[in-house]
Amino acid sequence: MTYSGAVKVGGPADVHELPDLMISKVAVGSMNNNAYLLRCRDTGEQLLIDAAAEPETLLTLIGADGIKSVVTTHQHGDHWQALAQVVEVTGARTYAGRFDAEGIPVPTDVPVEDGDTIQVGHVSLTARHLVGHTPGSIALVYDDPHGHPHVFTGDCLFPGGVGNTWKDPEAFASLIDDVETKIFGALPDETWVYPGHGNDTTLGAERPHLPEWRERGW
Repeated sequence: MTYSGAVKVGGPADVHELPDLMISKVAVGSMNNNAYLLRCRDTGEQLLIDAAAEPETLLTLIGADGIKSVVTTHQHGDHWQALAQVVEVTGARTYAGRFDAEGIPVPTDVPVEDGDTIQVGHVSLTARHLVGHTPGSIALVYDDPHGHPHVFTGDCLFPGGVGNTWKDPEAFASLIDDVETKIFGALPDETWVYPGHGNDTTLGAERPHLPEWRERGW
């Protein structure tokens, strides 16, 4: 089956099969949050990005192999509603951006800085600190050695724009600067984007619109 990234709450996961990594995307909760389960093909080790809601759904997705770690992309409550239950059942180590950790009610075992590496088996993910949607939002970049990069952007980048900055000009300037520099400036057009809500996109599809995003201010 060809991966599309189009999922809906109550529906099945969509699985993106890469040579070294399997990415399973599922939608959960009343705010249509995306959660992503990453599995290293070589070791079977698993990592969850955003235990957003519906712990039963996430634990079923995780399965009997469990997870070694769970990354929370930022401190907003819709991204950690199931975190306590998932950690209790799996014993997973928790990761979050250093400047958002205090806003997450489940203790963060590993505060993440810009440029830090998070492992899932033999696969490495690089954290990028993106300021504006929250003080400590992080994106995770997987630079696939067999193809193009993949980036999990939380609520910092979506099809059609950057994340919500609530009409705060300073927050918007910070977020679009970080997204333009650390994501668009560092990664090619083929990069696949996995956002915190809704459908996936690519940097190539969004790059031509950066000037209009800046002009409109959101």
